[in-house]
Amino acid sequence: MNYMYIILPAAGIVLGWLIRWLYARFQLSASEQRAERVKQDAIKEAEAQKTEILLKAKDELIRERAQQEREIRERRGEVQRTERRLSLKEDAIEKRNSELDKREQEFVKREQVIASREASLTTEEEKYRQELERISGLSAQEAKDLIIKSLENDAKHDAQALLNKIEQDAQLSAEKKARDILVTTIQRIATETTSDITVATVSLPSDEMKGRIIGREGRNIRTLETLTGVDIIIDDTPEAVVISCFDPVRKEIAKVALERLISDGRIHPARIEEIVQKVTREIQNKIYEEGEKVLFDLGIHNLSQDGVRALGRLYFRTSYGQNVLNHSREVAIIAGMLAAEIGADRELAKRAAVLHDIGKGAENDSDQNHAEVGMDMARKMGEDPRVVNAVGAHHNDIEPTSIEAIIVQIADAISAARPGARRETMDNYVKRLENLEAIAEGFNGVEKAYAIQAGRELRVLVNNEKIPDAEVKDLARNIAKQIESDLRYPGRIKITMIRETRIIEYAR
Repeated sequence: MNYMYIILPAAGIVLGWLIRWLYARFQLSASEQRAERVKQDAIKEAEAQKTEILLKAKDELIRERAQQEREIRERRGEVQRTERRLSLKEDAIEKRNSELDKREQEFVKREQVIASREASLTTEEEKYRQELERISGLSAQEAKDLIIKSLENDAKHDAQALLNKIEQDAQLSAEKKARDILVTTIQRIATETTSDITVATVSLPSDEMKGRIIGREGRNIRTLETLTGVDIIIDDTPEAVVISCFDPVRKEIAKVALERLISDGRIHPARIEEIVQKVTREIQNKIYEEGEKVLFDLGIHNLSQDGVRALGRLYFRTSYGQNVLNHSREVAIIAGMLAAEIGADRELAKRAAVLHDIGKGAENDSDQNHAEVGMDMARKMGEDPRVVNAVGAHHNDIEPTSIEAIIVQIADAISAARPGARRETMDNYVKRLENLEAIAEGFNGVEKAYAIQAGRELRVLVNNEKIPDAEVKDLARNIAKQIESDLRYPGRIKITMIRETRIIEYAR
């Protein structure tokens, strides 16, 4: 019984293991069968794809072969057409060659005929020559020399007559052309005729303002006249004050300063001095702006700042009643037009023309004339040597070395000579007032001198540190004697000496 309990489980285990083994074998056999089927399917699919690829390649090869055959047929047709064209051209060339051969043969025959004719003509010509020599009694060379001499004399006579006619026509046409150029140039420029005056009028809001301008014991008007060097005329003219001065810069400074004082309402010596200084700075800026404006209008660049400032100072200068800056601008325009008409350097002519009177804007006095001063200024500013020469030669002080320098002379003469451009009396009047101031300023101890009342009065500011009160009267007498000996003038000139002691202290 005990063995049965042992054998039965063992038999069960063996049986179970056998069953599992048989099942595993069955599963393995089934897996191998599935794998074999998958393998066969894969082989079949690969064979199908291979067949498909081969078919596609074969179709592509067939299409490519067909394309190549079409191209070959097209090229073959093109070659055949080219061969036909070449064949036609060869036929045409052969025909042309045959025609040329025929013509060549004709030319050869003609040359032979011509050669025979020339030989016969030469023989006839020799006979005629011998007959002419026998009749005339001259050889062929003598006859040639005689004919050549006769023709030479006739040619010289005709050439001289033609030369005289050409010179006359050239002179007439040159004069006419020159007149046309000048007339055309003058017609192309239209400038207004203006003359500077020596007085300016300042309008007042009321006549009560005249008393404020005069100030207590006249200190306000005296301060303004002393600082600006002008003559302020306050008369019965309603609501107006007249400023008189030959120097346009000082006149403008006084006019603007007085207008600002009237507008501000605070009129006293300290305020007057402040306003005059401020306006003076503004006028200096205006001088530079006027110079820049003229250069901009003319299209001239690269001028130094000193040159622009010197050119702008001409805005407040007059010559024979003609504003010098306007005159310089006008001369530059005329010179540019003349240069363009005759083919000269237009820009160089304009630059030299606008600078030709720059010496009149020099700040320092010199014994040289304005052309020499301007030439030195142009040289220091680094201008072209042709510009320097044109500035110095515009009044023939030196020899002009270029056509542009001569153009500047012509343009200057045109601008000065046009009707209404200048007035001789105005320039003489201004020159006399300048000489008055120059004589007074030449004495030691004189700081500044102002000619007012149209030159009938000379106000002299004296340095209080150099000239004591006891010597002021002697200084005035010496100035008067110098004026009497150097100048000619109508009436008499009043000399007013002003010596001011100014002490400044600050309370801190």
